[in-house]
Amino acid sequence: MKWKNVLLLVMLAAMWGPSFLFIKVAVEEIPPLTLVLGRVSIGAIFLLIVLLSQRRRLPRDRRLWKSLAVMAMLHNTLPWVLLSWGEQYIDSSLASILNGTTPIFTIVLAHFMVEDDRITSSKLLGVVLGFAGLFLLIVPSLTDGVQATTWGLVAVAVAAALYGVAIIYSREHLRGLPPLVAPATQLSLATLFMLPVTLLVDRPWTMESPSAAALGSLVALGILGTGLAFIVYYRLIETADSTYVSMVTYIIPVFGVILGVLVLDEQLTWHTLAGFALILFGVMVVNGLLDNHLPVLRRRAMRDDYSPGSD
Repeated sequence: MKWKNVLLLVMLAAMWGPSFLFIKVAVEEIPPLTLVLGRVSIGAIFLLIVLLSQRRRLPRDRRLWKSLAVMAMLHNTLPWVLLSWGEQYIDSSLASILNGTTPIFTIVLAHFMVEDDRITSSKLLGVVLGFAGLFLLIVPSLTDGVQATTWGLVAVAVAAALYGVAIIYSREHLRGLPPLVAPATQLSLATLFMLPVTLLVDRPWTMESPSAAALGSLVALGILGTGLAFIVYYRLIETADSTYVSMVTYIIPVFGVILGVLVLDEQLTWHTLAGFALILFGVMVVNGLLDNHLPVLRRRAMRDDYSPGSD
């Protein structure tokens, strides 16, 4: 089961990783609210079609609808608006890296909000390792001169905090549902939330027709980064705790680097390789895959550090 969780985590990162690039391309021509409305509506339509093809129905429980409405606001509406707005002012790579602060918020919030998800030495070690890997990935961008504004940075950071709250909330309130029911309902509610606000603020009928690149990025966001990604996300929260699920934000920037190499012919550096190794090692530690080896490593470290006559 642990290795299955690792596979699901990597799949989720592979779907969410390109989203920051798609947002950056699309938001150049499509206003943020309109972009989010298009993303959630495309994702909702995609999942509803799949749901109907399996002869499943949306839930009828009012309490469940309330929980899904909260989740739609915490995980889709507010953070995606903040991300889309923020990426007008900061680079997509910086946005994906800032998104990596989600586990920091999650591990602290989960300690106080979830009874069976306390901070442990292994979780702290995994978070530190993952953050170290993120730091190695961000160094080249900082030395090259990343353009950013204070409000853009704040918007993406707040979005990361909301993701942390959403992960904990979904773990506590939305487990055990039939496949696709939760994400299909959640995205449908997000569409209803975004529609009146978008029509009132953006007035999308007045904007110029977007280019094929912008529209293609929007469709990719809706299907790959939303519809398919949520299928994997809800499978993962069934078997992993909230802190572990949040570790996906450490892997997302790695896929951004891989896309840069394959698509933009960028060169791999030692920062990239070392950061990738630290991130994967951190994920393995948080998931308990190295629990049998960590005590041995600690004993060896203590033995190596000891010397006669030392304090």
